[in-house]
Amino acid sequence: MTDRPRYLPVGSRVVLCVEVLVSRRRTRAPRIRSLSALALGTALTVPLLTAAPAPTAGQYTVTALRFTVQAGDRTCAIDADLYRPAGVDGAHRAPAVLATNGFGGSKSDGTTDAIGKAFAARGYVGLVYSGLGFGRSGCLISLDDPRADGAAASRLVDFLAGTRAADDGTKADFVTQDGEGDPRVGMIGASYGGAVQLATASVDHRVDALVPLVTWNDLAYSLTPNNALGAPAVPGAFKWQWTNGFYLVGEGQPLTVPNLDPSRVNSLGCLHFVTRACETIRTLNSGRYPADRTRRLLAYARSVSPVSYLGKVKAPTLLVQGQADSLFNLNEATATYRTLTAQGTEARMIWQSWGHSGGTTTPAPGEFDLAKGNLETSYVGRRVLAWFDRHLLRHPVDTGPAFAYYRDWITDPGRAYATAAHVPALTETLYLSGDGTLVDSRTKVARGSRSYTNWPTPTSHSESSLAGQFGVPDPGPYDTQGTYLAWTTGPLTAPVDVVGAPRATLRVTSPEAARVRGSGDAADKLVLFAKLYDVAPDGTQTLVRRLVAPVRVPDVTKRFSVSLPGIVHRYEAGHRLRFVVAASDDAYFGNRGTKRVTISSTPEDTGVLRLPVVR
Repeated sequence: MTDRPRYLPVGSRVVLCVEVLVSRRRTRAPRIRSLSALALGTALTVPLLTAAPAPTAGQYTVTALRFTVQAGDRTCAIDADLYRPAGVDGAHRAPAVLATNGFGGSKSDGTTDAIGKAFAARGYVGLVYSGLGFGRSGCLISLDDPRADGAAASRLVDFLAGTRAADDGTKADFVTQDGEGDPRVGMIGASYGGAVQLATASVDHRVDALVPLVTWNDLAYSLTPNNALGAPAVPGAFKWQWTNGFYLVGEGQPLTVPNLDPSRVNSLGCLHFVTRACETIRTLNSGRYPADRTRRLLAYARSVSPVSYLGKVKAPTLLVQGQADSLFNLNEATATYRTLTAQGTEARMIWQSWGHSGGTTTPAPGEFDLAKGNLETSYVGRRVLAWFDRHLLRHPVDTGPAFAYYRDWITDPGRAYATAAHVPALTETLYLSGDGTLVDSRTKVARGSRSYTNWPTPTSHSESSLAGQFGVPDPGPYDTQGTYLAWTTGPLTAPVDVVGAPRATLRVTSPEAARVRGSGDAADKLVLFAKLYDVAPDGTQTLVRRLVAPVRVPDVTKRFSVSLPGIVHRYEAGHRLRFVVAASDDAYFGNRGTKRVTISSTPEDTGVLRLPVVR
């Protein structure tokens, strides 16, 4: 079994996890030492920062607690652990860090409890808990709904405020207060444990700082992405592997957590999800999206997503997103970041190396790993410490640049991150020539038309979405002749660094798609998949981070633009950049019915690919 972070949403270590009972009270000597005040520079190349000398690490106690809370229309039991540093009491208070698990995990899953240990060792009060529907907490899985999961977390903030007790009468009268009933508290966690932070902050403005890692902005986009810009509200291509993986983990919990709380059983649909979540999964698996179902599906998915409530989030937010992530790609964090900063909420964004997918769920050497708590020795970890230093300890430290990103072509871990004042803009333009080349001028575009046809079964492969979670082999990406079109540059004369989300503008013709243009079922619309390859001098091609951009074409009679997933990638000198439009991808539901697609090029009217290139 591979050693990978256990907050990732689906994986053998989650599915096969056996809950470890926590003793009522225990004392541990922490392995991790103190936090340090950091001065984070904004130079393009960030050197490895040296932590200040660490004082002797303190002891801490861990107390298992249970809370009965109201979460929406249900009463739920929450299973939690309180990490209290030695010497912290009513006369010597400390700020708190609140955290919960990723999908399928619990308070004891090896990552969530690591958060409690790491921050207690640094003098923070830690409160970690099993999210609703997981571990030994009650109620149904409600997808980080602010009305349920956010409300439940807010009741735990009441505990940290000293205004409510745990079920056994334990009170927290040792947390720093900003006012009566207002504790100094931050949140950190990944994936499912990331979105809940934004949900909590939207309903409880007492939360002072957030650090969501590898989480979503809009579940409608995450589960059924449509990368066509300005497209009407219709599902894109259903991400069936990821979504059904979640579903099976949630529904299979009686196998891994026996004797579940009765409040975790739904008698109206599937076993452990709220009814609306069940309806959403069933609609997506049906492959049919009539208008009434579509409206209901999208309304629900967005109601439990930050996209619908970010306007209420005022807590300073440090967003950390993974480059290797086909589940929640970089575009999701970018959308959240831009919304927060536009409304005046303090925010920073970091694109780290690892995410949920691509066989890179283990952090690269020197990268931040929540399960290991390597805060002082990793760039992202030091940024997290600085964030909490400033917003919880109120130390006047620099929290770092607006934007930072990991570069996998830099071998020195201390120099792997570059920084910028903003996400790079689209700076370079290439044109799709009729002869299959990508050229840098319209005058070089050759006239021509080329076509492909989708088959009844998928003919392209980007990834087996769950392969990295289970540690099983995944075939390399491929496209089947006659079911895709490609445009390729000549060999590059110098390295080209692409940082951000490329954008393509296309015009396609498809008689079959045109005939169903007025269909009331969105599933009849044409689906295609855009992606970028890196072609080595020997002809070997690499699908960058195994990411694709599914598109449900809004109207085949009009030009449309596609935002590809964000990447950080260097095309080395001698390599070629290849842009591909494919008919299918076996990680997604695609076209219903066979459709022939033609893309034509003339110097006056051709497809365009724009790239965010950093010089």
